[in-house]
Amino acid sequence: MAEQRRAVAAAYAAQGFGYAAIVTVLPEFKDRLGISDTVVSVLLLGTCLAAALGSVAAEAIAVRRGSGQALAAALGAQAVALLGAALLGNLPLFAVALALYGIGLGGVDAASNMQGVLAQRKAGRQLLGRFYAGYTAAAIAGALLVAGLLALDLPPVLALVAAAAVHIRVALLGFDPERPVRQRDSGGRLPWPAIRIVGALIFAAFVVDAAVSTWSTVYLADGLGAVAAVTPLGYAAYQAAVLAARLTVDPAVGRFGRVPVALGAVAAGLVGCLLVAALPLVPGAVAGFAAAGFCAGALVPIAFSAAGEIRPERSDEIIATVNLFNYAGALAGAVLPGLISTGPELRAAFLLPAVCLLAVLPLVRRVDRLARR
Repeated sequence: MAEQRRAVAAAYAAQGFGYAAIVTVLPEFKDRLGISDTVVSVLLLGTCLAAALGSVAAEAIAVRRGSGQALAAALGAQAVALLGAALLGNLPLFAVALALYGIGLGGVDAASNMQGVLAQRKAGRQLLGRFYAGYTAAAIAGALLVAGLLALDLPPVLALVAAAAVHIRVALLGFDPERPVRQRDSGGRLPWPAIRIVGALIFAAFVVDAAVSTWSTVYLADGLGAVAAVTPLGYAAYQAAVLAARLTVDPAVGRFGRVPVALGAVAAGLVGCLLVAALPLVPGAVAGFAAAGFCAGALVPIAFSAAGEIRPERSDEIIATVNLFNYAGALAGAVLPGLISTGPELRAAFLLPAVCLLAVLPLVRRVDRLARR
């Protein structure tokens, strides 16, 4: 059992490492292929849509052959895509590689959470927080690897080759082959009322995540006129808080319960987003982004844990369905703030994640009463 938990943790870490590598290498692809920012945005949109397909595919494989095989297949698809992206030299083939990567991305997102919930169920305690902490720590390592390659004047695409090797190694570790035991009366419609509650929490968390990840540096630079050395601090503070939240959420849930911790996370996110919107100063914005990081860092593992308990015999299907709210939230958080306002007024756009968090606040109290809904 301990070996299988380590394999699941490695899958989360591989996902974070690979994702950080490919997004930080995108400027290299932009120069190499001679494409515009608009084309990059279209490619990323296509990757996000492909990820939704990957989540659906993971569900289909998991129901028939188990989430362990779904996770191994998705990791393999990502490895092929990462190698293809590193080696292919023209735009159409690169687009195909990104689409395949997106399918693998969605598959790993869904299947790793299926395996995480299964490991958590067998251990009898909260584990998803530390699994997600591994994801975040590996993402930081992936970004640092690209930075190191650039500092040494080495091709940054070597990070993609390294990520592909990691994915292949992790895919071969061997995951838990067990599938949820389907009861005779467990067929029919999925429990949509409960799915919508947990999905709304996932959606809100990823609106926060995408808004801060996409727009924090832009806001500090264009909205507040911060010097170049200061502009990354908002995102750095956000990621540090995400990691801290994920390292502490498991023991916090064990001690205080899921609902109080989730309420605290939503409250922190609300305060953080409102602080960014109301206080047009660099220290206030950085502090607000950090508070938002505590929210997203804690809320995601809590929501997926709750999803796994709605109908344990159908948890793979439910988790794959809930995972789709991830991509809807990511798209909304990445796209809508730029449409709402620009420049100094961009701070008002951070009211969007605040509104989403305020809307889901009444739902948090219901996450412990979702079983059999």
